[in-house]
Amino acid sequence: MQHPDDPVTYRPDPAILSLAEWLGDPVAAADFPETRLRYRNDAAAASVGLAGLSDDAWLAHFGRFQPLEGNLAHPLALRYHGHQFRVYNPEIGDGRGFLFAQMRDGAGRLMDLGTKGSGTTPWSRSGDGRLTLKGAVREILATTMLEALGVNTSKTFSVIETGENLWRNDEPSPTRSAVLVRLSHSHIRFGTFQRLLALEAADEMEALIDYCLDHFPAPPPPEDAPDRDNPAIRLMHAVVERMADLAASYMVAGFVHGVLNTDNMNVTGESFDYGPWRWLPEWEPGFTAAYFDHAGLYAFGRQPEALHWNCGQLAVALRLHADTAPLVAALERFGPLYMEAVARRWCWRLGVESRGLEADTQLVAACEAAMRESRAQPDAFFFAHRGGRGAPQGAFAEALADYTPVADTHPYWSDPAPQSMLIDEVESIWAAIDEGDDWGPLHAKLAMLRRMGEAHGPPPPPAGHA
Repeated sequence: MQHPDDPVTYRPDPAILSLAEWLGDPVAAADFPETRLRYRNDAAAASVGLAGLSDDAWLAHFGRFQPLEGNLAHPLALRYHGHQFRVYNPEIGDGRGFLFAQMRDGAGRLMDLGTKGSGTTPWSRSGDGRLTLKGAVREILATTMLEALGVNTSKTFSVIETGENLWRNDEPSPTRSAVLVRLSHSHIRFGTFQRLLALEAADEMEALIDYCLDHFPAPPPPEDAPDRDNPAIRLMHAVVERMADLAASYMVAGFVHGVLNTDNMNVTGESFDYGPWRWLPEWEPGFTAAYFDHAGLYAFGRQPEALHWNCGQLAVALRLHADTAPLVAALERFGPLYMEAVARRWCWRLGVESRGLEADTQLVAACEAAMRESRAQPDAFFFAHRGGRGAPQGAFAEALADYTPVADTHPYWSDPAPQSMLIDEVESIWAAIDEGDDWGPLHAKLAMLRRMGEAHGPPPPPAGHA
């Protein structure tokens, strides 16, 4: 195991090649008119041994997609199906992205570099395979804010402006174009399994299950879990545990992803693919992020339900290799695990030591009621009452009275106001880039978000993962 203080060495490991024949299609990136480096995440690059790349080499690899040494010779556009707003679609796949490379990080985890906006693929349908620069900037902001709030998220690794004018129906056009690279702990989606079920590809499903267990290991299922030694059941338990924690992290962060389709669910429980996301202006369970989500299917308060439903679709797919009853037993753990994760993460963000699930659950309910009554913006609420400070009233004050504050020594907690990510600020940061090519507000905001993340420290691990 690498010492945490030692620089990480680049260690290519294109493990996906064992599945590549049926998992994806070799593709080539678009030949962009230009490549202008706009963002490189050197911290993320350092975690996989790539921080030493010169800017020219960075552009060659992440703008022109010249293969990294010892890695995939050709990018792979991955094949999958999925439920999109709960309508099954067998015609999807990587339509404007691909898997570019795999390598090990300093902890030995298998990491992927995948793209967004890298050109057309066999799965593009009528799309142009491109990404707007605004979309890329929004993804930088989303992933940095989420990371600071303890959410397991992909990292925005690189953004390169590509010199094309794009036309979009939902924003002023023409608009600038970009190609984005994200660093993720896997791109294996629930929809990957759904596709194999539709094809009745039992052998391939078995190989995919083994790949996931080998490269994304998890603690074993509970001792009393039925059929717990079956690889499909082991995977189902691991995914349920991860997705329950992800759902809780969204809620405690006050974040609305907006498009929680099964093709946007990753077996590692890592949040990714940011489109119409929003942060809450106030604590409102019915708040939606996507203008096209007319029924509120993925509204803020329905996100746990959405992730649970998606886990159910994975369970359906895994019936190729497991009986229904043990899959249902794994799925039924989602609710209790979610409640435990909410309580654990809520105390962490509020800056108090846990007093056990029953007391913590009462504290969460009192906080929610206080936020709804005061119509406080959630980031401001958590900041104002961090460690029991502020002036809590009524049931919230009673619930908080017996809690012990954690030691907060970071100067962030003495700032006059907290960091947040409301839509007006997002639009202001983009306007500076769009109108004056001024990237200063973006970089200033990212620095402040990282400072907030330092103040919070790492989130508590899921139960059984300490």
